[in-house]
Amino acid sequence: MRGLFSAGVMDVLLENNVEFDGAIGVSAGATFGCNYKSKQPGRVIRYNKRFAKDPRYCSFTSLLTTGNLYNANFCYHVLPVKYDIFDLETYRKNPMEFWVVTTDVDTVEPVYHRLDNGDDLDMEWLRASASLPIAAQAVELDGHRYMDGGISDSLPLPFFESQGYDKNVVILTQPKGYVKPVQKALGITKVLLHDNPDMYARLENRHNEYNEQLAYITKREEEGAIVAIYPEDSLDIGFIAHDPADMQRVYEMGRATGEKYLSRVQEYLAS
Repeated sequence: MRGLFSAGVMDVLLENNVEFDGAIGVSAGATFGCNYKSKQPGRVIRYNKRFAKDPRYCSFTSLLTTGNLYNANFCYHVLPVKYDIFDLETYRKNPMEFWVVTTDVDTVEPVYHRLDNGDDLDMEWLRASASLPIAAQAVELDGHRYMDGGISDSLPLPFFESQGYDKNVVILTQPKGYVKPVQKALGITKVLLHDNPDMYARLENRHNEYNEQLAYITKREEEGAIVAIYPEDSLDIGFIAHDPADMQRVYEMGRATGEKYLSRVQEYLAS
């Protein structure tokens, strides 16, 4: 739910006609970020608040009955076509490339996939990017099984630079100076992932990889190569949220930060 901060930042940029050649999202950054390509500011906070307390959207009932805390069919194939329409026409016409990061369950390495159509198959790639171990089932695509991209590459700036993107704006959801601690409940995770020790090993070391990625972002920021956008304070919201007011609070924090960084982003992209 920290991704609601990113949604607030992105909506300010969208509303001010800030255009990018490409974007890449991981987990909630993917499921929310796709709305940049479809040019739909406000959509993320709107549907999250509307369905905050709806068991079809996110509930332990869904987890117990489907294996997915966020209901796969409702979130990715019903909501976007029935309740809060995802603008496929605009998405497809927009030349901006949109990429997601997933993790191959068997190799536990990152997989980067470009979503061109916004169709049902692309929605499954979005679902894969946001499918956390234990809270979701792996998503089978092209003969492989995929899960949350944050397992293997939470902050894919080096990948985007390798694709030729030489001006990058990075939206983070932790304050500057944040250091990721060792993941909690590793003992339970180890038991539940007993059939995939490589996945567990990657999760066990995730805090080290994440902190190395943060250090790289700081380095690139100090070099003037990127603009990094951070919240000023901890967002103080969990993995799950059912309070629309709490969602709005985090989203507004993102909007305030987006307004603060807007001119800097515009000047950076124009230079």
